[in-house]
Amino acid sequence: MDVLLAFTVFLGSMGLCLALGVSILPALLIGWLVFTAAARRRGVPLRQLMKASVSGVKDSLIVVLILLLIGMLTASWRASGTILFFVYYGMALITPRLFIMLTFLLCALLSYAIGTSFGVVGTMGVIFMAIARSGGADPVVTAGAVMSGIYFGDCCSPAASSMALTAAMCRTDAGAHSRRLLKANLLPAGICVLLYGALSVRFPLSSVDRGLMTAITDHFTVGWYTAIPAAVMLLLPIFKVRTKLAMALSILAAGLVAVFVQGMDAPAFLKCLLLGYQTELPGLGGILKGGGLVSMLSISAILAISSTYSGIFNLSGLLDGLRDKLAAGMERFGEFPVMLVSSVLFGAVFCNQTIAILMCAALLGPAYKKRGLGGDRLARDIGCSAVDLCGLIPWCIACSVPLQVMGVGAQALPLSFLLYLLPLVTLVKDRLRAKQLKKFPDS
Repeated sequence: MDVLLAFTVFLGSMGLCLALGVSILPALLIGWLVFTAAARRRGVPLRQLMKASVSGVKDSLIVVLILLLIGMLTASWRASGTILFFVYYGMALITPRLFIMLTFLLCALLSYAIGTSFGVVGTMGVIFMAIARSGGADPVVTAGAVMSGIYFGDCCSPAASSMALTAAMCRTDAGAHSRRLLKANLLPAGICVLLYGALSVRFPLSSVDRGLMTAITDHFTVGWYTAIPAAVMLLLPIFKVRTKLAMALSILAAGLVAVFVQGMDAPAFLKCLLLGYQTELPGLGGILKGGGLVSMLSISAILAISSTYSGIFNLSGLLDGLRDKLAAGMERFGEFPVMLVSSVLFGAVFCNQTIAILMCAALLGPAYKKRGLGGDRLARDIGCSAVDLCGLIPWCIACSVPLQVMGVGAQALPLSFLLYLLPLVTLVKDRLRAKQLKKFPDS
């Protein structure tokens, strides 16, 4: 009864926040209070609960640091013209019968570079949606291509907070985890290229407005050197430079470009790292404003509070019954199918990609360990399920925010191919591998 009451209060507060369109922070705080109260009712000392909560917050700090760096990174790329470099030359590449495919590819490239789905949908996604609407292409199909592109990087980018969180919770190396997920995404992304290529032919642009390109060159330099910050971020992790150092060096490179190429004052650049990039330039203000350390404070607080839940659940046994049922399901159906069901369940209940990742790691981790599977496999399965599948749940923030930014509804989700192709391809690969091992045990 205490579990039911606690979750009823939590889900009610979460639903109210979503209905009002406000931050889910109050709901998460209420969740912490009711779950702590339920644990106390079961006899868990308050001191232990506080200690577990503090430990959860400490575990989240490595990801919080990456989130803050992402905020500064996106602001620095706005100031240096790096994001506009992608926009300008992306638009230059656009041809009517390749538009949707290029939308996917360019969003995937930028999201892999900066590791944030929301940052890409708020810049390049907005631009491509405007081009689609003005040029006669189907906006729903375009939105599906954008969703696929932004979640390519959100899943496997070295700079992605979801990737870093998964690696931290599963106690595996973040760089190796990023490379494994990139490899896992290649086949689904290749299929997406073919599908969006076909849709590009089916829904071509009738015209392309080049006015934005003129606005860009009127106010910014977009030579090859403005791409240096992106090159730093893309190339250094390949040589196994740690993500945080690569991000810091990319921010430094962007600062040099902003000051010496774009003519920005150094104090103004430092200010934009903290408060976000601000501009009133006609035609550019709407897509360039934003970023900065302050833009990540709310999501950092959400992560910190969410990280306390697993400790409370472990101490109180509130979810022991569910954990045991999931472990039993693995015996019957295998690990990844249960991970898929768990990802959808936690994403739908908690409406949050971060909590879905944390819950999958906390509740399924013991069963993976018991079955002789290490953190690498647990992290791979979470990365190939929870991260993308939350983007398909209409009331989950990972889905509702990008759709709202693009001005489309849930009808774009069936066209967001990568979000379900990655889990599907992973499931098929695992099934084929299991059959091969069963047939050739020594292989």
